[in-house]
Amino acid sequence: MLRTMWTINELARAVRAGKIHTVVMAFPDMQGRWMGKRATGRHFLEVCRRRGTHACAYLLTVDMEMDPVPGYALTSWDKGYQDFALIPDFSTIRPLAWSPGSALVICDVADEEGRPLAVSPRQILKDQLARARAAGFSVKTASELEFYLFRETYESAKAKGYQNLEYFGAYIEDYHILQGAKEEFVVGEIRNQMERSGVPIETSKGEWGPGQHEINLDFAPALEMADRHTIYKHGAKEIAMAKGVSLTFMAKVDSRLAGSSCHIHTSLWDSAGRKNLFWEGGKPSRLFRHFLGGQMALAKELAYFFAPTINSYKRYQSATFAPTAVAWARDNRTCGFRVVGEGASLRIENRIPGADVNPYLAFAAAIGAGLYGIKKKIEPPAEFRGNAYESAAVPAVPKSLYKAIRLLESSKVAREIFGDEAFEHYLRTARAEQAAFDRSVTAWERERNFERI
Repeated sequence: MLRTMWTINELARAVRAGKIHTVVMAFPDMQGRWMGKRATGRHFLEVCRRRGTHACAYLLTVDMEMDPVPGYALTSWDKGYQDFALIPDFSTIRPLAWSPGSALVICDVADEEGRPLAVSPRQILKDQLARARAAGFSVKTASELEFYLFRETYESAKAKGYQNLEYFGAYIEDYHILQGAKEEFVVGEIRNQMERSGVPIETSKGEWGPGQHEINLDFAPALEMADRHTIYKHGAKEIAMAKGVSLTFMAKVDSRLAGSSCHIHTSLWDSAGRKNLFWEGGKPSRLFRHFLGGQMALAKELAYFFAPTINSYKRYQSATFAPTAVAWARDNRTCGFRVVGEGASLRIENRIPGADVNPYLAFAAAIGAGLYGIKKKIEPPAEFRGNAYESAAVPAVPKSLYKAIRLLESSKVAREIFGDEAFEHYLRTARAEQAAFDRSVTAWERERNFERI
């Protein structure tokens, strides 16, 4: 593969040669979006390289609309919405191929004394990976992220009130090469530009909806995978915008169609990352069983981190390839947990998350649950046989954000995994999202009641 990651010295040479004029300094917010600044190449080398930059701490207390939400310990109007520091992680430097002349450096978030903020999504994942390292493990993950493509710009979709939008496809195109060719001018561009931007791609394919696609990223160490996921998600939108179309990563964009998932593949390796510890003696290992057992035992309590919006829960519908049951089986897509591969490729596929997840938080939840399973030696239930959609004998995934909040707030284990500060911060975020929906009047209500009630 073409080498696309840069050292700080390589970036400096590219800036001085006039090849790079802009350095995007970004960090993931609570929703998994890029936030930050664009620095001139000159300023980055002269100042930000040594000092980083600053941003307002309110960025880790706002909702999807960027409205400040009260009640956070991190900051508030009473605290003056102080700054925090963005500290460049030089191991993440790469050119952004879809934005010529631009490079990206992902930043960590710290207070004015340089201490990492415990509520930053990237730090939360780092903390779980540190726990894994302390136990002698490393973790590798992969995202399978789906989206819908539209014959709309983001502006035209908004002008239509996001109603009656035109999907780019006219029929279900799961694995469909002909229909995929019509959308290749966008999907192919995403694949190719990601490859040139340090985000290795395996394949793309049509999915189980008109205009729906999945692009598979190469598996990687968990922090790098979360970074790649976020780069891909943001870059795909910019590429679509440049082509005069739009795409969405909503978990359920249309009640009549399949939702969009983010299947998370996880495997546990030795500290050097050379041996998959899920496989031992020609079969799945004890560590594999306990890691799976922990993930299953905590799937409901940690549901918010896999399904963070009101819309997330609309995806859990029978016979749509979205899971409704906390069950596991080998290569069974009706279960919430699907075990695939063998030997070095053995891994756990968590099918519960939707495409709207923040990967840093979702990975952290999956890893934290797995480590808890190892610590407590939790055995998974027996492998499920048959159609999990039709079984009343297995636990159901939570069907609403309200239910997920109730499960999270009563979870002593979730508090133990994330720590008090991060736990309270994201419980506050979940409650704010539910409250915002409870205050809203939806198009469904108007259509149902405006004339006929």
